[in-house]
Amino acid sequence: MSVYEYVALDDQGRQRKGFIDAAGVAAARQKLREDGVYPVEINPAAEKKENAVSNIFSVNLFQRVPAKDVAVFTRQLSTLLGAGIPLVPSLSVLVAQTKNLLFKKTLAQIREQVNEGKSLTESMANFPRIFPPFYINMVRAGEASGTINLVLEKLADFSENQQALNNKIRAALTYPIVMFFIGCIIVFILMTFVMPKITGIFSEMHQTLPLTTLILIAVSNFLKSFWWLVLLLLAAVIITIKYTISSTAAGKYMWDNIKLKSPLFGAINRKIAIARFSRTLATLLQSGVPLLTALGIVRNVVNNILIGEAIGKTSKEVEEGQSLSVPLAQSGIFPPMVIEMIAVGEQTGTLEKMLNRIADAYETEAQSDIMVMTSLLEPVMIIIMALLVVFIVASILLPIFEMNRLVR
Repeated sequence: MSVYEYVALDDQGRQRKGFIDAAGVAAARQKLREDGVYPVEINPAAEKKENAVSNIFSVNLFQRVPAKDVAVFTRQLSTLLGAGIPLVPSLSVLVAQTKNLLFKKTLAQIREQVNEGKSLTESMANFPRIFPPFYINMVRAGEASGTINLVLEKLADFSENQQALNNKIRAALTYPIVMFFIGCIIVFILMTFVMPKITGIFSEMHQTLPLTTLILIAVSNFLKSFWWLVLLLLAAVIITIKYTISSTAAGKYMWDNIKLKSPLFGAINRKIAIARFSRTLATLLQSGVPLLTALGIVRNVVNNILIGEAIGKTSKEVEEGQSLSVPLAQSGIFPPMVIEMIAVGEQTGTLEKMLNRIADAYETEAQSDIMVMTSLLEPVMIIIMALLVVFIVASILLPIFEMNRLVR
């Protein structure tokens, strides 16, 4: 099956554009005629008349489907289905109004597959980069229970909450990161362009210089001559660390362990992971996904090997008849408050409600901790920059004072 972009005319002579999934151009033309429209132009969707090569390059390599677009699609599909509009017409409406080309093509393929008799779950499962297992399992549960519009609404709520949390974290960290890079650039310019002109005067005087001035001259000369080497070494270190963390099991385990146990960021990362675990598990259970299946999905959502291993052991013990709270307590990762609330939820039949409360509490705590941390980072960075400036100024002024004393 291939995706084709078409231009057609309806019975009233109005132009219609869109995408269609078919085995070939002839099959696409036949499908359009069966839909009551008359094709005028049909082209492979990956091509554009102006520049086919550049379009393929841009779509395949640079274009992606943002999580925000998926959340908006989920909310709108839930609204359309809740209004009583059948699935295929609902998907047609969303295909027509979707602006992202890659997502538009994906939805067109899903619509055609659903129109051919496949379920929405089976159609979405063909696009794992856009619809992750968590999403697919919730849609499957919604189709099985006949409450697909309600499940999609919960999915949209979940996606929007996660995006809001991520946006708040990014917003809180943006200012300190920008300040750090600006400070580094200013110091680099001072050391490579300004300082050599000033320190050159001291070198011509042939007199003994203070230790701080000698250090400043050495660093300035090194950066001026070998700045490219510093950048190469920095890039090599970053690439090596990134490769070790992302491509080796030992590196991933070490990094996830650091994220949970580091003195400054460990508590925040743990709270974010617990909030994500609780929110995801609650959403899955509310949508009718069985507990064992939900635990298997959540294990991959928390994005931490240590917590994932704890959830995996918990899943095995739950399968053997144990309650959820006991193995989680034995893992040593989840705080006593979380364990107690889960135990109460299991005993009273309100596990989903308790998990949502845990998620709310830990999301709030994580945001508060991040705000406190960033408020502390700003003065720390200012102090560090001030110390660097004081060092540079002192290194310049000391020889000048020395010269004035000799002249007198």
